[in-house]
Amino acid sequence: MKLKRYLLITKPGIIFGNLIAVAGGYFLAAQGQIDLTLLLATVIGLSLVVASGCVMNNCIDRDIDRHMQRTQGRVLVTGQISLQAAMAHGVLLGLIGFGLLWWFTNPVATLLAAFGFIIYVGFYSLWLKRTSVYGTLVGSLSGAMPPVVGYCAVTGQFDTGAALLLLIFCLWQMPHSYAIAIFRFDDYSAAGIPVLPVKQGIKVAKQHIVWYIVAFAGAALMLALSGFAGYGYLVIALLVSIWWLLIALSGYKQEVDDRVWARKLFGFSIIAITALSLMMSIDFRVVPTQALFAAL
Repeated sequence: MKLKRYLLITKPGIIFGNLIAVAGGYFLAAQGQIDLTLLLATVIGLSLVVASGCVMNNCIDRDIDRHMQRTQGRVLVTGQISLQAAMAHGVLLGLIGFGLLWWFTNPVATLLAAFGFIIYVGFYSLWLKRTSVYGTLVGSLSGAMPPVVGYCAVTGQFDTGAALLLLIFCLWQMPHSYAIAIFRFDDYSAAGIPVLPVKQGIKVAKQHIVWYIVAFAGAALMLALSGFAGYGYLVIALLVSIWWLLIALSGYKQEVDDRVWARKLFGFSIIAITALSLMMSIDFRVVPTQALFAAL
């Protein structure tokens, strides 16, 4: 079905993951005061922006996708959708998404969504993904933007809570992405993508993974310690961070199969960020305005 092709090119799995994150940021900031119209506009608008970015990424990556086993069946590679049709699809999704955000949320949330889109499509997809080992780090800024947009849709400003969300989700992206690059090592090598495990080796990538998880744990705990989330969130953040770190450290065992280990690490990264997003949605703290740091 042609409709299914246009749906697949938007990467529905990524959109769904971002739905949970943007909702987490929204509910954290709303502190129980839910504006259903604002919530729906934020979730739908940002989902369309993310979908637009994914379509553009597919258009840009159609040449390297031919060399990767997991992407050889994508519709732009097989010719099931023309490049012109895909581009038009992406532009339309973006226009509707940004329109919803601008009309129903506020300029701060809309500009942050635009920032994430530009980072993902312009800096990451068009440039750094193909040329630099730091592409993953820069790309993490776009991956971290959904909860920040959800938060700022409510507050209308980029404050300490938004900064902590940005830091948490940026740090989470790194072990998550490196794990993918390890168990898809052959694909990335064949496509010539200079991710850290390919460029500097899996051993170096494992070291980075451990330190990023430690940093992630510190940032995640700060959301509660600074008064934005409650003790339930604090306990869950501590438990998932410790468990994730233990999985990372198990990669140093001599008998470990790196690809099996990386898949396990990747799988738990999804559980970890989902758990945190859900907990910040239900275990927020009502923070008096004067207790917040000044907007950055």
